[in-house]
Amino acid sequence: MRQKLNLITLGVADFAKAVDFYENGLGWKKSSASVDELAVFPLGGIVLALHPRIALAEDATVDPSGTGFSGITLSYNARNEEEVDNVLKKVESFGGRIIKPAQKVYWGGYSGYFKDPDGHLFEVAYNPFWELDENDNLNLPL
Repeated sequence: MRQKLNLITLGVADFAKAVDFYENGLGWKKSSASVDELAVFPLGGIVLALHPRIALAEDATVDPSGTGFSGITLSYNARNEEEVDNVLKKVESFGGRIIKPAQKVYWGGYSGYFKDPDGHLFEVAYNPFWELDENDNLNLPL
């Protein structure tokens, strides 16, 4: 697995209120790659995403109440589906626990989730709608 995080996704209780806070409160510019319930903010090599907490927990197949889901996932963006599978196999062999095996997902990509030995939730995803540059940074339009 490359030493790279591309995306931090925060599960939010009130999506519209959260987007308003980041756009109008912080003055951050939302990428045009944002869609219905996913707001993405390029942050100079890393991207912050907002997504409804319940939907994010459902995608990871964990309880949204906080006992199984802390409201945040760290995302590793892979270059293809094969890399997703390879990363999940490798982390499992080193003590990571697969929470959701890699599969086609509702947003049109391919992803799976694992927890590290301390229980932090990571998504490993291939998003065919987003491009990684030569430095493995996400290139999102403004």
